[in-house]
Amino acid sequence: MSRASSLSLLYREAGLTKAVSRSLNLILLGNLFGNLFGTICGGGTTPMNGLASSLHAGDLTWGIIGAIPQVAALMQIPFSILVNRTQKRKTYLLTFGLISRAIWILIGLITFLVPESPEFLRLGTLLLLLTISSCFSSAINVCWFPWFSDLAPTGIRGRWFSIRDTIIAGAGLLFGLLTGLLMDALPESTRYAVVFTLGGVLGILDMICFGFCEEVHRPPKEHVHTLSMVRSVFQEKPFVRFMVMWTAWCFTANLCEPYLNRYSMNEMGLGYTQMMIFSTASAAISTMLVMRFWGRALDTYGTRSVMMAAALVASLANAFYLFSAPRSVFPVFLRNFVGAAFWCGSNLAANSLQLSLSPDETRPSFLAIFSCITALLGTALGTFLGGVLLETWEHLGWFTGAFDRYKALILLSTALRFLTVVLFVPRLPEDRAGGIRAMLKGLFQSMQRLRIAAR
Repeated sequence: MSRASSLSLLYREAGLTKAVSRSLNLILLGNLFGNLFGTICGGGTTPMNGLASSLHAGDLTWGIIGAIPQVAALMQIPFSILVNRTQKRKTYLLTFGLISRAIWILIGLITFLVPESPEFLRLGTLLLLLTISSCFSSAINVCWFPWFSDLAPTGIRGRWFSIRDTIIAGAGLLFGLLTGLLMDALPESTRYAVVFTLGGVLGILDMICFGFCEEVHRPPKEHVHTLSMVRSVFQEKPFVRFMVMWTAWCFTANLCEPYLNRYSMNEMGLGYTQMMIFSTASAAISTMLVMRFWGRALDTYGTRSVMMAAALVASLANAFYLFSAPRSVFPVFLRNFVGAAFWCGSNLAANSLQLSLSPDETRPSFLAIFSCITALLGTALGTFLGGVLLETWEHLGWFTGAFDRYKALILLSTALRFLTVVLFVPRLPEDRAGGIRAMLKGLFQSMQRLRIAAR
């Protein structure tokens, strides 16, 4: 069955109007463009690693580059208050989102627009433009996520996200290969201008799609003081437990993950095309193969069961890098192929939990606080601390030889991620009967049916 047919069946099942169905399709298209934009543009992408390295950024500076978008997430709180008060989601998303995405074209032109001397000027300009873009992009999440939740009923969200992510994975597979080939083929003098301009245009197309979507608003509550709003978030215990779990997950993951591409290219000696094939493309293929299973599992067995099964395996994926060697692509391939099969399930469960555990009337505020805490105390702090550890260990002369400082950081991160799953996921609320045992039994039965059909 085609993805379009699957979406049509979902919309009919939920009794959605043509206008709402069309809007959900436009949101999916926008998310597709946004994902392709994210392949190029972002604090930790392969093209950004190339640009930062060409501007002589060290490990700590690279950590700062990865942390800037997460620190800028603090801007989601004022944006969420603005959205709650005015309900002008389309206006703010298009205005701030378009500015945020267009700035990436300027980032690609840094080597043309900014003098080479003094040496810090180009790198400083990169940090400044990244900060401005990240601050404006904070408006995007607090607008589109509540917008989507008002359009899509709870019963179809898991399957909708799984179809969306499968489509995105397929497009990301082809686009990742194209980007890698393009970066290897272009001379360094024009490489980043071409690639980041392409990324910026895709980001702009993402925002334009939302301009044609219907807006469905739930009646807003009476004006609530900011302090009262923050207090109400922390009074929702299930939401707080999930926020703590996801913050710990983001922190332990980002201790090493922002540095894996850098390690693969700078230390292992892999090229852009190799990284796109064995990293982006292999993850996309894996996601396409398993995403429908996670979507059905989410709607059938619940978010806690999916989170436990998916996150437990995903937490161990980076350990493949412990067996890395110069020019070896297998650790990169295994980490991304095996890891993506499970981290797409944990991300799907996280998206669903954000929507199901936040009240309809104040969802933008809940999501803004969630994003700020997980981004700042999780992703940004983890990324920054990872850079500090790498540079400190290098200065002290620790972890040299085959077990280098990057592998030491990977081992530490992997152990902490595994503990995070074991300690925090069982405390999440269960929203379906059956649980993880029923899900694993269903998976085993599905595998048996596939084996019989293959005969």
